[in-house]
Amino acid sequence: MLGQDERVRRAAAAALLLLLPLAGCSGGDTSGDGSTNDAAASSPSTTPSASATPTTATAAPKPRDRACYRLDYAAAVAPTTTAKPQDCGGAHTAMTYAVGTLDTVVAGHLVAVDSAKVQQQVATECPQRLPAFLGGSPEALRLSMLRAVWFTPTVEESDAGADWYRCDVIAVAAEGRLAPLTGALRGVLARPDAAARYGMCGTAEPGTSGFDRVICSGSHSWRAIDTVTFSGSAYPGVAKARDAGQGPCEDAARARASDALNFKWSYEWPTAAQWRGGQTYGLCWIPD
Repeated sequence: MLGQDERVRRAAAAALLLLLPLAGCSGGDTSGDGSTNDAAASSPSTTPSASATPTTATAAPKPRDRACYRLDYAAAVAPTTTAKPQDCGGAHTAMTYAVGTLDTVVAGHLVAVDSAKVQQQVATECPQRLPAFLGGSPEALRLSMLRAVWFTPTVEESDAGADWYRCDVIAVAAEGRLAPLTGALRGVLARPDAAARYGMCGTAEPGTSGFDRVICSGSHSWRAIDTVTFSGSAYPGVAKARDAGQGPCEDAARARASDALNFKWSYEWPTAAQWRGGQTYGLCWIPD
């Protein structure tokens, strides 16, 4: 059975996988030559706040789909929640896009809500259901700061009969901070203004000391514009991962440049740790 610290860690890592630093290199001209910067990947962490364990609990009611919530970062990556729905027309940072029923039976036996089997069900279902809700292409989602987070009942609420899970979408403004959600979110990534509002940007050139991944509606100087997808299930190694994006990122930057002979670009490739976490693609960047 997973402890609460482990459940929080898994939720945070899944929600913010794409915000981890990748390895990167930059190109200053059409030659594609540039300095190489290796950025070490580090998993995001949160510390759950201490709270008294209730001695009794009732079955928490099934959440309402399309409800909105005002969550901070720590609350968004926690495994359970007590937040009350807010008016979606007002300030909010999370919106429910799917509600489902937990499968808590294995080989004819009930398992706990915080078991690996149940938690894996939710960790698979919620990310899989997000693209259909947001619309647009898979690449548009990869290039955005919109993420899936999920919640289940507490162990006590599950023991009392609660068997639901809730999938919410959030927008990460920067590490440890959420951005407000505005307007209708269904199909948002298919709209022309999606990248300006929810796109992935940076505070400096990727791979440099001043680089932080931020939402494009905030202050930034670089923008992620394309992805480099790898084939195969095994990590290709640093050299192949680095080399694979040079041509594609240079071409993507040239296509957007006002001067095809003088432009800058940067490429981030996935680390082995990120690959194991499911991030099997790199990112192309240009100044913005």
